[in-house]
Amino acid sequence: MITIENLVKTYRTEEVETTALNSLSLTVKEGEFVSIMGASGCGKSTLLNIIGLLDGPDQGSYSFDGLEVAGYTEKERAGVRKANIGFVFQNFNLIDELTVFENVELPLIYNKVKASERKERVQAILERIGIAHRAKHFPLQLSGGQQQRVAVARALVTNPKLILADEPTGNLDSKSGNDVMELLTELHSSGATIIMVTHSSYDAKFSSRIVTLKDGEIVSETSNKQEVDVLVQ
Repeated sequence: MITIENLVKTYRTEEVETTALNSLSLTVKEGEFVSIMGASGCGKSTLLNIIGLLDGPDQGSYSFDGLEVAGYTEKERAGVRKANIGFVFQNFNLIDELTVFENVELPLIYNKVKASERKERVQAILERIGIAHRAKHFPLQLSGGQQQRVAVARALVTNPKLILADEPTGNLDSKSGNDVMELLTELHSSGATIIMVTHSSYDAKFSSRIVTLKDGEIVSETSNKQEVDVLVQ
C-alpha cells in the first residue's frame, strides 16, 4: 500500500535548519499494523503527516496505493486523503457543539454522501464501535475512552484504506487506553491497515511490526511477534 524511498523533510527558520526526515525509506503492506516509535523530535509526527498527506516531502518518492503522491499539491493531497485515510488523534479533535452522531457524520458530509446513506453508515459504525447508545450525547458528556471511540468511529465511517493513529491512548487512563488498543486490534484482525505513532511500549506490542526512528532515520525494525514481545518487555 505504501512505498517511501529516500524521503527528506527539512524545517527552516531565519536562524536554524532542522532535518526532520533524513533519506528515510519504508514500505507498509495492506493489512499490516505498524507502530512507529522513538524519542521526541525523532521525526515520528513528520513521517505520519506525510503518510497522511497532511504535508509533502522536500525530496524523495511516496507511492500510496499505486499513486505517486510526493509531488502533489495541497488540493490534490486533500482529495486522496479524504477518500482513503482515516485519522485518530491523541486529543480526540471532536467538536464540542456537535453530538456524537454529528461528529461521526462530518466526514460523510465533506464527501457529499446523501443524507439517507449518512444516517445508515453512522448508525452502523457506532454500533460496531460500541458507542451507539451515546449517539445523542455531546463529547463533554463522555469519558475520555468514550470520546476516543467516537474518534475511531469518525475515522472509519468513510471506509478508509488506511487508519493513522497519533498517540491514540496518550490522554487516557490505563483501562481506557487498553480498551482503545483492543479495539484497534479488532479492526486490524478484520483487515484494516493501521499505522500508529506511540511512545508506549505497551501499546506497541499490539502491532505486528515496530519501526524505531532516531534523528529522522529508521534505526531498527521488528516484524516477528516474538521479536516485538522481546523489544517491549
